Amino acid sequence: MSTSLLPCLPLLLFGCLTGVTTVLFGFGGGFVTVPVVYAFLTTAAHDDPGDAMHVAVATSTAVMVVNAVTATLAQHRAGRLRQEYVWPLAGFVLLGAALGSLVATRLSGGLLHVLFAVYLVVTIADSLLRKGFLAVADDDGPRPLGRFTTTFGGVGIGAVAASLGVGGSVMTVPLLRRRGLPMATATALANPLSAPVALAGTLVYALAPTAQAHAGRVGHVDLVACAALLCGSLPAIALLRRIGGRVPDRLHSVAYVALLVLVLTVMLATGP
Repeated sequence: MSTSLLPCLPLLLFGCLTGVTTVLFGFGGGFVTVPVVYAFLTTAAHDDPGDAMHVAVATSTAVMVVNAVTATLAQHRAGRLRQEYVWPLAGFVLLGAALGSLVATRLSGGLLHVLFAVYLVVTIADSLLRKGFLAVADDDGPRPLGRFTTTFGGVGIGAVAASLGVGGSVMTVPLLRRRGLPMATATALANPLSAPVALAGTLVYALAPTAQAHAGRVGHVDLVACAALLCGSLPAIALLRRIGGRVPDRLHSVAYVALLVLVLTVMLATGP
């Protein structure tokens, strides 16, 4: 059943939330849009749960293309981006994203749902149990990324992020945080590092031969849901882009983990 205008209003509201998470946490919308679009498709649109997860992941990557690029430009104007942490890492992330997207189109929707939840659990536990995320030592200045982390780490980040539709910020933010970067800088850098994931993922999902023909969709990408989310997220990004560096560092990192816990709860509640 194709999506209609009235049921899309919740997507518009959650689109505003994706704008907030894009500016403050570098998420690009993935952690919000995947569970929301999945719940929307299985309830309002009555899609099959298996196909709905593929569509949710694909639509999330499409939303992230616009959100990540918009936020990157805003963070660049604010002077929060550091080129040495963006390139060449972004190139290896792009390579991994293309590979991860191809694999995801051949996995079942139920397996993707489980992997998404497991990914969140591991990330939350890592952020809470390992030192260096919730607080950075005052005498520990920023450190550069090593060659191994840039190459193999970048490919791994891209592959996992694209296959789950989450943009990669959940891996890049902790990684940069443990290199001694303040939370505001780490989340700002997550946007340009999420853009290649979103671009590669969107192209693969849109052209996937396994996608079922459906009105209002290009491949697995739901255009109506994507438009509704962007109508909410873009104004939010424009309004909030000036406060990205004003949140206290400790509060910023705690809020990051709390949001992950909330998303995990939503995913478990909407599970197949």
